[in-house]
Amino acid sequence: MDPAVVEPILDGGVHELVLLQEGQPAELRRPHLGFEMVAGAGVEIAHVGLRPRQMRLDARLELIRVRHGGNLSGELEQIPTLQLVKAILPDGNELDLPEGASGLDAARAIGPRLADATAAVEVDGELRDLRLPLPDGAHLRILRVGDKEALAVLRHSTAHVLAEAVQHLWPGTKVAIGPAIDDGFYYDFEFAEPPSESDLARIEDEMRAILARGPHAFERVDTTREEAVERFNAEGETYKVELAEGLPEGDAVTFYEHDGFVDLCRGPHLQTTKPIRAFKLTSLAGAYWRGDSDKQMLTRIYGTAFFDQAELDAYLEQIEEARRRDHRRLGRELDLFHLSDTSPGSPYWHPRGMVLFNELGRLWRELNASRGYQEVRTPILYDTSLWKRSGHWDNYRDKMFLTEQVEGRQFGLKPMNCPGHVEIYNQRRHSYRDLPLRLAEQGLVHRNEDSGSMHGLLRVRHITQDDAHIFCRWDQVEEEVVGCLELASVIYATFGLDVRAELSLRPAKRLGSEEEWDRMESALRAALATAGWDYVENPGDGAFYAPKIDLHMTDSIGRSWQMGTIQLDGWMPQRLDATYTTSDDQLERPFMIHRALFGSFERFIGILIEHFAGAFPLWLAPVQVAVLPLSSELRSYADEVVAELRAAGLRAELDARDEKVGRKIHDAEVQKVPVMLVIGGREAEARTVSVRRHGGVDMGVKPLGEVVVETVAEARERLLEPAPR
Repeated sequence: MDPAVVEPILDGGVHELVLLQEGQPAELRRPHLGFEMVAGAGVEIAHVGLRPRQMRLDARLELIRVRHGGNLSGELEQIPTLQLVKAILPDGNELDLPEGASGLDAARAIGPRLADATAAVEVDGELRDLRLPLPDGAHLRILRVGDKEALAVLRHSTAHVLAEAVQHLWPGTKVAIGPAIDDGFYYDFEFAEPPSESDLARIEDEMRAILARGPHAFERVDTTREEAVERFNAEGETYKVELAEGLPEGDAVTFYEHDGFVDLCRGPHLQTTKPIRAFKLTSLAGAYWRGDSDKQMLTRIYGTAFFDQAELDAYLEQIEEARRRDHRRLGRELDLFHLSDTSPGSPYWHPRGMVLFNELGRLWRELNASRGYQEVRTPILYDTSLWKRSGHWDNYRDKMFLTEQVEGRQFGLKPMNCPGHVEIYNQRRHSYRDLPLRLAEQGLVHRNEDSGSMHGLLRVRHITQDDAHIFCRWDQVEEEVVGCLELASVIYATFGLDVRAELSLRPAKRLGSEEEWDRMESALRAALATAGWDYVENPGDGAFYAPKIDLHMTDSIGRSWQMGTIQLDGWMPQRLDATYTTSDDQLERPFMIHRALFGSFERFIGILIEHFAGAFPLWLAPVQVAVLPLSSELRSYADEVVAELRAAGLRAELDARDEKVGRKIHDAEVQKVPVMLVIGGREAEARTVSVRRHGGVDMGVKPLGEVVVETVAEARERLLEPAPR
């Protein structure tokens, strides 16, 4: 029988319960327990000296009778039969629960071990607090301590312990916000005197002391906006006051409390602090309150947490390797690019960095041309009326750079290329025979990203998209999307990147009817199936005008990155009046497929720098060959070697410094040059070179002509590693 939690609301003291099933007293496993009423909470079982626990009863009990008052022979009162709700478990089984039962109640109904191990629940695919009531008919998945999907809950709860520890160590410190993020958590504080990196160990020690006194239960407390404002005003927590005052009237307002620390929070949280064991505070940073540079600069403490120490250790090792590979550091050391406050979020590309940019551009052009794309170029500055017609104004205006009025008109830097491509499409009439029309552009766009969110090349304001738009008939959609997926496979394989797909479905704020979204989402599913791609669905993450296929890759140290996107759009051609003539001379709207497979050149290069740790394959390397003569007397032959390499189209540089050859090799290794040609007297006489590869691999002495042929072939074929010889 499915157990459940019964909480009838009763008046007066309760001295004894009589539980009836089919008119007869029900058997209790522990009939001698005393009962008590906790005001406003319902019936609870209590052991003397122990914390009350909710009473677990059979959901099919017909009646609950209660004797009131101090006299056991008092009147019996009948409580109405419980209303039930249904929860659907992942295996399809259904669980009947009393109305108002929570996810934790559902876990208890299945068994006490599961209840003790429950960290959170997923309700209809959404992560939710285990304390919230379940809607009738919900698809329920119970997440245990240790489940990857529950990591965000562990990390959010760990952030609260961090905040408690900080306030213990620095009384009077004001707390702001402390969410879980993709790889951990952070909490923002206003300190009288900000801590340093050396204080992180001290904070960790205090967190462990708090946990050692536990486990502490995380209690959810429902309150009102007014009560929250009053409480935090009294405590001097000005940031919490501002957050509470900003909550919409009538919205649920909740506190979470553990070990005396109280925070304004929506949750979700663990049951107790017991699972919090493997955690690490990783760094400090400055962060403006709410990302506004006109507001207070706060101290942000970053950390991470895992359910298992071995997982934490592996993550910290990955983080250390990521620091060594940081594209911002390597960008400086390899002289690729720099960033400057003179133009925030806009990289300055140095000559060597432009080699990367241009090699990607060359690959982009070759692959597009071979698949029937036509290259175009569109302006970066548009009258804002175009963005209003396209629908971008209402959705992206806050991310646009706008001009003052110019001759009575307002202009904006484009945040995307698609309206410009529709403008090109509309310059002449199109027949159904003209489609598909594939337009591609290395399009420069600008987006006003918050300064706090920008990160090297990975998130910039000045963005070069490898953009393309395919105008096609509905009967061509699946084939064209399959073609985009095949092109993506070729691109990512060129760099040795494993790729996976997510199908991002309709968001809450969107254009179009449900039927139109059903049709487009089904078309993308069909294309993925035809192309043989595995994928997962991501509800609610589509663009406001289109479902999309998001492409993710895993790099050489196991990190996941979002790369390209393929979007199917029926709305923009309608809004911008794009048409074609059908076979029976009627006007129809084409469909647009938006696709950017690199994502952006800046972000892609940043990812590649870290993926290869700056040691690019030969075809992509800014300097492909370093020529290293042992002495200045060999300069003449060294110049000939460089000239022959350059004549063959290779990027070769001569190190003619008056340094020992060991130093020259070391410096070429630091610059991660793939091929080093060492020249001594015997090599000059025989017109040979001593070949070394990056990483200290000695390839021996070879004729110069043979080396040139082999190196050219490796570069031309875009090999990731040299072919065996």
